Amino acid sequence: MAKTISGFSKLNKQQKIEWLAANFFEDANAAEQALLAWHRPDEQQQKIIDGFTENALSNYTLPFSVAPNFMINGRVYAVPMVIEESSVVAAASSAAKFWMDRGGFHAEVLGTVKLGQVHFRWNGQPERLRALFPEIKTHLLATSEDLTANMRQRGGGIRDIELLDFTHLEPAYYQLRASFETCDSMGANFINSVLERFGAQLELFIETNPALDLHERDVEVVMCILSNYTPNCLVRAWVECSEAELEDLARDAGLPGQAAVDRICTAVRIATIDPYRATTHNKGIFNGIDSVILATGNDFRAVEACGHTYACRDGQYRSLSRAWVENGVFRFELELPLPIGTVGGLTALHPLAKQALAMLGNPSAPELMMIVAAVGLAQNFAAVRSLVTTGIQQGHMKMHLTNILNHLGANEAEAEAAQAHFCRETVSFSAVRGFLEARRGEKQA
Repeated sequence: MAKTISGFSKLNKQQKIEWLAANFFEDANAAEQALLAWHRPDEQQQKIIDGFTENALSNYTLPFSVAPNFMINGRVYAVPMVIEESSVVAAASSAAKFWMDRGGFHAEVLGTVKLGQVHFRWNGQPERLRALFPEIKTHLLATSEDLTANMRQRGGGIRDIELLDFTHLEPAYYQLRASFETCDSMGANFINSVLERFGAQLELFIETNPALDLHERDVEVVMCILSNYTPNCLVRAWVECSEAELEDLARDAGLPGQAAVDRICTAVRIATIDPYRATTHNKGIFNGIDSVILATGNDFRAVEACGHTYACRDGQYRSLSRAWVENGVFRFELELPLPIGTVGGLTALHPLAKQALAMLGNPSAPELMMIVAAVGLAQNFAAVRSLVTTGIQQGHMKMHLTNILNHLGANEAEAEAAQAHFCRETVSFSAVRGFLEARRGEKQA
C-alpha cells in the first residue's frame, strides 16, 4: 500500500523528518540523524536556505572550490567553483596556469538581450492584426511603464515587441516576442511580470476596440512566459598564441607541440561533425560553466538549456567551441549565450554566493559572463588536450583515487601508500581494494 500523507507541507521540519524516516527507511533513527547532521545550527541562516524551496529537510553539501591564476582580459581572478566531479577544478586550474604565460584568456560580450513571449489565439485575418499591431505595441508599452520604471532608470527595460504569425503551423496561433535589457539582474521575475501585463492589456485592447467587428474581438491569451533561449545574450572567450609557444603542449605524451595542436583542432572538428561526440564535448564545457554558475547563485538549468539550444541552432547539435591555426597562430574559441545576473535572487540571499561574487570583485553581469565563458573554455581545452595526448582517465582516476580510498575506509598511512603505488599503476576500484587488502593482510601476518 502506498505510504501517502495529506498536509505534509504544514508539518514542521522535525515532524516531516520523523514521518519520512519512519515510512521510507529501514533504520529510521539512522536516517533521522543523517538528515539532521547537515542541518545548519544558525537558525536565521537556515531559515533563509529553507526558503529557497518547498519541504526543505536538510542541506545537500557540495564542495566550494577555487581555481586560481585565471587571467581574463589582463586581470587575474581566483574563480569560485561548486562541483563534485573530482578532476574539474584541477583541469580548469591547469589550463588557467598554462595560458597565463601565453597572454591569458580574452573575452567580449556580444549582446545582453533577453526574451519573453505572449502566446495567444485570434481568429481574425492575419493582415488585420498586422495593421493593428503598431497601435497595440504603443498601448502595451504605455500600460507597462509602472513596471519598467526602475529598470529604465538603471538603463534597461523593454527593447522591442514583435508580432509573429504561426497560423501556418497551428490554427489561429500568434505570438508577441518581446526583448528586454535587465542590466545586472537575471530578470526572470521582471520579464514575467511585464509579459503578464502585456497579456492582460492585449486582451483588453482587442476585446474593447470599436474598430473591430464583434467576431474579431475574440482573443485568448494561452500563456505569458520568458524564454530561456536568449541567442542575443551572447559572450565569446578565446585564447591564442603562436604554434612556437606550444612546444610543451603535450610533453608528457612525447608529442611535439605542432602534432598536439593538429590533434586538438581535429578533435574539435569531430565535435562539430558528430552530435554523439558533441554532446560529451559540450558536457565538458558545462562542467566548468555550471560550477561557476552554481557558486554565484545563478540558474545552471537555464544556462544549460540555452547553451544546448544554441549548439543546434543550424538544425544539428554541434560543438560550442572552435579551434584552428591561421598564419601560424593557434586559436581556441568558445561562443555561447549566458543569461545570468549578479544582483537579486540567490546572489543576494545565499551566503556563499555573496562571497563568491565578492571573490570576483563584485562583477557586473557582463563581466561575470566573460569570467564564466573563460572557465568553460579552460575546461574544454584541458579535456581535449588530455583526450588527444595522455588520455582522459589518467588525470581523472588519479583525482578519483581519494574518493575510492575514503569509500574503502583507508587510514592516513594506507592512503599515503596507495598514492605512491598508483603513481605507476592504473587506478580502479578493484585495484585499490586489492592493494588495501594485501597491505592489511601483510600487517596481520
